[in-house]
Amino acid sequence: MPHEDNAAESGVNAPDSALDRYGNPADHPSFNQFVATISALRAPDGCPWDREQTHVSISHNMIEEAYEAVCAIEEEDVAHLREELGDVLLQVVLQSQIAADAGEFTIDDVCADVNAKMVRRHPHVFGSVEASNASEVLDVWDQVKLAERQATGVVDGSGASEPEGLLDGVPRTFPALMEAQKISRKAAAVGFEWDSIEDVWDKVAEEKAELIEAYAAAPHAANGKIDTSVAGEFGLGEEEAARRAEAAEMEFGDVLFALVNVGRRMGIDAESALRASNAKFRARWAAMEEIASEQGKRMQDFSTSEQNELWGEVKGR
Repeated sequence: MPHEDNAAESGVNAPDSALDRYGNPADHPSFNQFVATISALRAPDGCPWDREQTHVSISHNMIEEAYEAVCAIEEEDVAHLREELGDVLLQVVLQSQIAADAGEFTIDDVCADVNAKMVRRHPHVFGSVEASNASEVLDVWDQVKLAERQATGVVDGSGASEPEGLLDGVPRTFPALMEAQKISRKAAAVGFEWDSIEDVWDKVAEEKAELIEAYAAAPHAANGKIDTSVAGEFGLGEEEAARRAEAAEMEFGDVLFALVNVGRRMGIDAESALRASNAKFRARWAAMEEIASEQGKRMQDFSTSEQNELWGEVKGR
């Protein structure tokens, strides 16, 4: 059944505490109208397609719309961002309406829950905790989340209650770099952390050495790529060749994970940093293609040396 009062259950009267302190914000009639529209679409006399949707059937839309909104942000396209945020909101409201129709929860429950969570996780604003900069705020956030997790429990097969695992709340569906950063942040929050950033760099060097060793032991073709089909040339059986190939892949992942921790210690988000580098490469490559087109050529018409010269020219701009 829908929750009657999630804010009260959390022990935080989130709306009143915020309103009392900062005043009553403007009403949002457009939001209420939008909720009513989605409700009408799901009504018995509404849209046949909308009525058929379930949480699972439209789950992929949530990811797609979120990525499109991020793309608009990165391109600094405000008009497009406004549209994409609407599409993200559509997914939230539609999923909530599906839940309401099934007697699970309502959009009001969703708003109450997240409002209570934001108040609870900002004790430096709504409580007595002090945080003077963004870095300290992140530390407070992680500590509050850890306390929340320790206060909850899961039920095992015997019916006994046991604490939720520290990393259970990190979705395995995250992009790998984002997952790595979330995992390392949670581990650091409970003290599993290097003393200094120099120590993390030492870990990167250690993992790099292990990768080089694992790669040398793995079967690889003349072009340098790991290839189990040439196992015989290395005197290896199929199983051993596959094991060594997997070991090299794992060591490469360890290097990436260590670098993610370098970024975390620097306050750099690994996922955002790589997306920015991807965008930079795309822009430079497009500029190279434009130069080639002006010369009546394609990129593959240039030698590697000539391509490098073009890259240097574009980079110099």
